[in-house]
Amino acid sequence: MALVDIARHHGVATLTLNNPAERNTLTAPMVAEIVAAMDDVEADESIGAVVVTGAPPAFCAGANLGNLAEADEDSLGRIYEGFLRIARSPLPTVAAVNGAAVGAGMNLALGCDVRLAARRAKFDTRFLQIGLHPGGGHTWMFRRIAGPQATLAAVLFGEVLDGPEAERVGLVYRCVDDDQLADAAQALAERAAAGPRPLAMEIKRTIADMAGVATHAEAVQRELVPQLWSTRQPWFAERLAALQAKIRTSSR
Repeated sequence: MALVDIARHHGVATLTLNNPAERNTLTAPMVAEIVAAMDDVEADESIGAVVVTGAPPAFCAGANLGNLAEADEDSLGRIYEGFLRIARSPLPTVAAVNGAAVGAGMNLALGCDVRLAARRAKFDTRFLQIGLHPGGGHTWMFRRIAGPQATLAAVLFGEVLDGPEAERVGLVYRCVDDDQLADAAQALAERAAAGPRPLAMEIKRTIADMAGVATHAEAVQRELVPQLWSTRQPWFAERLAALQAKIRTSSR
C-alpha cells in the first residue's frame, strides 16, 4: 500500500499521507514517498498547485520517536527532508490540516505556503514536553508566520492550538468546518493553478525574496524585471485581449 496517495484534479495535486494506523508519522519510507511524489507532480506541467493533507484521524503525528532516540545529524536530515522537500517546492502549496499536526508534522504544515485548518485540527509542538529541542527550523518558521508571542506560547508554554485558535493567532489563514476542509483547500489551490504556471512560480519566488528587502524603493526594483518579463509572455497578451473583450461586451 502506498504511504502517499496522489490525486490530480483541475490542475491541483493532492498529496495524502496514508498511514493512519501510525497517524501518518514521518518514517524513512514515508519520507522517500513524499520526495518521489513531489518530484512527480513538479514534473507534471498540468499541475499548478499542491495540497498536502493526511488520512484521518491525523494530519501528521511527527517523526517516529524510536528513530529519534537513535538519531544523528544524517538521520535527522533524512527525516527533515519529508517537510523540507515540500517547503522547497517552486509550486504554490497548501496544507489542509485535518487533525493532529505534532512536532515534525507541524513542520510539514509550516513549510507550506498557506495553511487551512479544520476545527478539529490540533497544532502541538510537543518538543519541550518530551524533552526534545525543536528542530528542522520549527521555531524560525513558527515565529516568521505567527510572531514571537504565539511561538513562545506554543513551544515553551505548551499551548495546543485547535483550528479556531490557530486562525486567531495567525498560524493558519482560515479555519473551516471539518467536512469543508478538502473542498476549501481544493478551491484555494485551483485559483493559483488557474494562472500561468511559470508566473505563479515567479511570484512565489518574489514574495520569498521580499523577506530580505528593506525599502519600498528596493521592492519596486525587485519586481520590475519579472513584471516586464511577464508582459512579454503569450499568456499576458491572451488574457489582456480576453479582458478587453469582456469589458467591451459588458459596456454595450
